[in-house]
Amino acid sequence: MQAWEFGRTVRRWRDRVSPEAVGVPVGTRRRAAGLRREELAALAGISADYLTRLEQGRATAPSAQVVESLARALRLSDTERDLLYRLAGHAAPGPDVVPTRLPPSVQRLLDRLSHTPVVVYDASWTLVLANAPYNALMGDTTGWRGLERNAVWRNVTRLKSRVVHTPREQAEHEARLVADLRLTAARYPSDRTLRHLIADLVSGSPRFAQLWDAETPQPGNGPSRHKTIEHPAVGRITLECDTLLVALDDLRISVYTAEPGTEDADRLDLAVVLGTQALTP
Repeated sequence: MQAWEFGRTVRRWRDRVSPEAVGVPVGTRRRAAGLRREELAALAGISADYLTRLEQGRATAPSAQVVESLARALRLSDTERDLLYRLAGHAAPGPDVVPTRLPPSVQRLLDRLSHTPVVVYDASWTLVLANAPYNALMGDTTGWRGLERNAVWRNVTRLKSRVVHTPREQAEHEARLVADLRLTAARYPSDRTLRHLIADLVSGSPRFAQLWDAETPQPGNGPSRHKTIEHPAVGRITLECDTLLVALDDLRISVYTAEPGTEDADRLDLAVVLGTQALTP
């Protein structure tokens, strides 16, 4: 009964979300006022088939990550989000859990940056949201699952990236990420998901284990604001990357920009156009 109610609630809330409010293009032959099932699935980072099974009550155990992704895509209020967690059989996250919530004020900020590459991470450096220009610039993130979504894991295991680092820059970047994760672990000692993440990192990456056990994991030099991206279609682009900390919600928002009128700005614009066209069904 609860699975059926979860699906019915998601469907009802899907019908009330206008495509314009979440940045979904509206065609001339559209009938539904709300989101189509495949549109919500894409926004939440799940398959349309899985969403269909959820809405029909045939998938009975959505994870907390799926619930959070649906709540974010549906732009739910805090009260509605808590209800969705309860209907899925989960307790709503409390203050002792790493927050992944995008509050309305932050979502409005991201909406205003809809043509700028932006990525949002939680305090464990797990991906919360990457907008379409970011995916166009850095490569599509929508298929990432599990540890793939964690920036610490992607860096210490040296997964493929379009960011160009010297060996020294890469090592310092990894050390900074691990040092920040150590601070997060101290702030949220009761978060089981965070403990499991750290255990997976320790067992799966000798590099992480080395940094985690180091007495001084934070290098002396601070991060560079400049990032060089090797884009497969437009070549190298040097951008400014500003990472903003949303203190109350413990989120990290990285914004990639170029000085107007420069060759890098032109290349960035071209990369976004080419990438967003390719990502549009």
